[in-house]
Amino acid sequence: KMQLVESGVRSVQAVGSLRLSCVVSGYTSRLACVGWFRQAPGQNRAGVARIRADTQSTYYAGTVKGRFNISQDNSKDTLYLQMSSLKPEDTAIYYCAAAMRRCSYGVILAYEFDSWGQGTQVTVSS
Repeated sequence: KMQLVESGVRSVQAVGSLRLSCVVSGYTSRLACVGWFRQAPGQNRAGVARIRADTQSTYYAGTVKGRFNISQDNSKDTLYLQMSSLKPEDTAIYYCAAAMRRCSYGVILAYEFDSWGQGTQVTVSS
């Protein structure tokens, strides 16, 4: 398994921006897909965005498309999630995740990911 550690500013006001980072270590040469998920209080964990390593194709959940951007720096084995135009409903625990198998197109499925970060709380105040 790989190890993932998230970091980033965790509190911001609505319409603000922040960036989360996730450093991946371990079998990074076998990375096939990386992504971000979030879990709000009382809700299930939901996919936010992901990148496939083979095609660099990205996919975003409808709730964040146009506001969030996922990227990776392979030289640093780091995954980023740039979030802008934040809303209070974006408040959640955010998790980065990695998979050694290719992710499906057009969806973000939690069961396709093998390794997870510990999660970081993001709070957006109105």
